[in-house]
Amino acid sequence: MNQLKNKVFNAINENKVVMLFIILCAAATYASKNPLTFVSAELFTRIGRNGFMVLALLIPVLAGMGLNFGITIGAIAAQIAVFWIVYWGYTGITGFLLSVVMATPIAMIFGWMVGKLFNKMKGSEMIAGMVLGYFADGLYQLFFLYIIGGIIPVQNDTLIITGGIGVKNTIDLANNLKYSLDTVSMLKVIEITFYVVVAITLFKILFNKIQKTGSSIKKDFVLLGIAALAYAATFIPAVEGFLGKDRLLLLHGVTIAVVFVVALQVFRIIHRKFVRKDPEYNMNQGISKIITAIICYGLTYIKPIEKILLYVNIPVTTYLCIAALCVFNNMLLRTRLGQNMRTVGQSRAVANAAGIDVDRTRIIAMILSTVLACWGQLIYLQNIGTFSTYGAHTQVAQFAIAALLVGGASVQKATNKQAIIGVILFHTLFIVAPQAGKELFNNAQLGEYFRVFVAYGVIAVSLAMHAWKTTAKPTERGSNSKGLFAIIKPFTSSMK
Repeated sequence: MNQLKNKVFNAINENKVVMLFIILCAAATYASKNPLTFVSAELFTRIGRNGFMVLALLIPVLAGMGLNFGITIGAIAAQIAVFWIVYWGYTGITGFLLSVVMATPIAMIFGWMVGKLFNKMKGSEMIAGMVLGYFADGLYQLFFLYIIGGIIPVQNDTLIITGGIGVKNTIDLANNLKYSLDTVSMLKVIEITFYVVVAITLFKILFNKIQKTGSSIKKDFVLLGIAALAYAATFIPAVEGFLGKDRLLLLHGVTIAVVFVVALQVFRIIHRKFVRKDPEYNMNQGISKIITAIICYGLTYIKPIEKILLYVNIPVTTYLCIAALCVFNNMLLRTRLGQNMRTVGQSRAVANAAGIDVDRTRIIAMILSTVLACWGQLIYLQNIGTFSTYGAHTQVAQFAIAALLVGGASVQKATNKQAIIGVILFHTLFIVAPQAGKELFNNAQLGEYFRVFVAYGVIAVSLAMHAWKTTAKPTERGSNSKGLFAIIKPFTSSMK
């Protein structure tokens, strides 16, 4: 009985922030009197718009570099590319992909520079990233206010300020990149995936033949056969009609997810328990996941839930990008690089003793995070449909970090699950807070103030807790931690 109480207490203690925000979201939603269908539709739009950016924060946390306020620089790289793509007149998915191609090398260079700087400021990466974001914003504004038009000749009345020098405050993306990713159909995604799988598999077979590795090609041909069957199925009229859409009804999405989970767990149980006869495999976990999936599907028959599921449509390709990043974050942990990052994050002294190049590992972590943040900003801009030239990047880091912390993450630990939960809770509060303020106090502005207070408040509390922990237990963090003084010192030194 005592053990059960301890487990319950520990679970509540570990998830107290999440529970607090669940209560706040529920209370604000009730007070706002907004229909749940409206809140749900807005929420899923915001998840698709902001989820990728929040997930871009996880790698630096893994590498022991804390919350990456430097993702602002990744957003700047994206915006530089977007301006030129719009100026050159590219549209649709072609324009979006060209933006990715153009922005990625810029983000890699920026990430490398940030990583080099952070290696000079070990233990103070968060305050360094915050100050660096303001510094980069100054250079960015110089580039867009003077260099474009003043030094680089640009002739476009819709983009350039009257007089020919500097970019306008707002650029409309409606005719260029708006919904360029969101409107890619499921059929197109499957087609592209098929060609990619074929190309990679054939390259692998050819490489093995040239190198004479003796690797069996049976699995490769099986994979090709499965890919071919899946692609062939898209030519069935009913299937083609369903997959030809760019939006997926949430009810259908839940159904597909449940079928996938059940099928995957059944396959694992059969393969590991009865084919491989793995004595260490715990079949109960698979069964519990199957039961949970079935219960979730059963909940869809409850009328209020069914009403929401039949109302909300999600952009498939955007959500697939978010899912792909979640898979990438998990797979990274299984690689040698991921293990090196984890070791560096736990103790740089131990990592050095193990022969790991700490500085190089940290730079790679920053490059990955900056590139992912760049892509996240591209997803955000194509969804929002307008490009606020001088303001789109300014609060990217604060809002993404706040969302991550709301999900229960910390300076030392963050997961995909916490990132997704944080996006849901944080943006639910963003949706309902203004209307709740209007209903309760007849002043919607109070709701705006409250959600801004939440954004900065959770960051401040998290940094304070991090400083307290590292001061109270310096031996546990080794050379990575220097307590509150390490966070404050660079800032106070710059004021002298």
